[in-house]
Amino acid sequence: MNAENRGRKTFVMFLLAFLIGFFVVSVVEVLRSSFIPAGPGPDVQVASAVSPADVSTKTPLSFADLAEKLKPAVVNISTTKTIRSGGMRSPFGQGSPFDRYFGGDDFFDRFFGDIPQREFKQRSLGSGFIISHDGYIFTNNHVVEQADKIIVKLSDGNEFEAKVIGRDAKTDIALIKIKTNNSLPVAETGDSEKLRVGEWVMAIGNPFGLEQTVTVGIVSAKGRVIGAGPYDNFIQTDASINPGNSGGPLFSMDGKVIGINTAIVAQGQGIGFAIPINMAKTILPDLKSKGKVTRGWLGVSVQDITEEIAKSMKLKDRSGALVADVFKGDPADKAGLKSGDVVTEVNGKKIKTTHELLMMIAGFRVGETIKMKILRDGQEKELSITVAERKEQAEVAATREGGEAFGMTVQEITPEIAKHLGLTQKKGIIVVDVQDGSVADEAGIQPQDIILQVNKVSVTTLKEYVREIRKSNDKNGILMRIKRGKSAFFVTLPTR
Repeated sequence: MNAENRGRKTFVMFLLAFLIGFFVVSVVEVLRSSFIPAGPGPDVQVASAVSPADVSTKTPLSFADLAEKLKPAVVNISTTKTIRSGGMRSPFGQGSPFDRYFGGDDFFDRFFGDIPQREFKQRSLGSGFIISHDGYIFTNNHVVEQADKIIVKLSDGNEFEAKVIGRDAKTDIALIKIKTNNSLPVAETGDSEKLRVGEWVMAIGNPFGLEQTVTVGIVSAKGRVIGAGPYDNFIQTDASINPGNSGGPLFSMDGKVIGINTAIVAQGQGIGFAIPINMAKTILPDLKSKGKVTRGWLGVSVQDITEEIAKSMKLKDRSGALVADVFKGDPADKAGLKSGDVVTEVNGKKIKTTHELLMMIAGFRVGETIKMKILRDGQEKELSITVAERKEQAEVAATREGGEAFGMTVQEITPEIAKHLGLTQKKGIIVVDVQDGSVADEAGIQPQDIILQVNKVSVTTLKEYVREIRKSNDKNGILMRIKRGKSAFFVTLPTR
């Protein structure tokens, strides 16, 4: 019995030790897993839709080799411009109510004009990158604009005076050149269209005069419109960009330039913007040969489609650009484009917004013939338009919100009204009053606006206007085409 009891006791102790050991191992594993980072470490293999080769090239363990390879093609740019000041100016500032008594600056010029003006030098810093072995360099227009002297410093410390070859203020891109007997290292340009949000990028530049500074981050967004100009199409990145980085390159992980660092949000952190390199490559031939950029022109005024306008025109969605006005004698007019048409496609590419259309038109060569698909009264049509040269007056992207009530008084244009207001239009319907706070007011309709159409029917008399207003029983509202000054746009006023 004793032997049997000892055997049972031994078995129970063995089983108890096994269970305790299993429990301890399980607890350790749970604790250990709770302290492992959620994302994989640098040497953890993860199953992914991206191939191992892509992972190794896109997310290196170190950026050192890439930075060492790319830095020689990045330059620091310092500029000097002459600022003239001095003499005696009105202490009250321009537009002061005291101007009526003292005559503003003219008064102080007459009595203190013998005080000489003085000149002083204003210096600024920027960055750039070499795009050809013979010394062509891309930078920002605002870095070199109005500069008397431009000095380019290479990564090896050598300095050269540069001259401006071409500038484009609308995209903030400039092309400068230095002369050297040596073949210079070149930054290879990539394809910014293929860039994806979330990809690693590297910025190299001269922030606050700190030469050859390298920062890294990711692409935060593409196609940003920040109000910098008519061709906003920025890459947003959280790679650190600061004053002095302007004009420097933004590299992808394959060592190619995919953007030109340009702007920052002063109040934010990790919000920088770069011009897509494809935009720079498009205008490079013009900058080189003419010193300025020649852009395409169709001769239309366009606006985005609001929810109200889409309902009123019975459109499936708000995609496309609504033609508000067609300028007589320009390419669009000759091709048969009409106000009220909705541009849906250009050369096979879908158009979602007015901004997309204007960007595409600007990129076309003068004399090029394009194919444009439009919606007209619900029917799809295709037009061929020959692009002309864009002048200083730009196509206007006039975005107006639709209204929800009338609250306005109109009357026919008389010769007296036309003369008094200086109108070129001698007949038609003019808005003479808009009630404050009415939805017509909220829609943006103003006194002296001229109503050209009601539901796409031209109206020139009060009788025609009233007839079309009364005739409309569309629950989606009344579509009006309004002329203000030299521009025209659509609004929708609901009937219920």
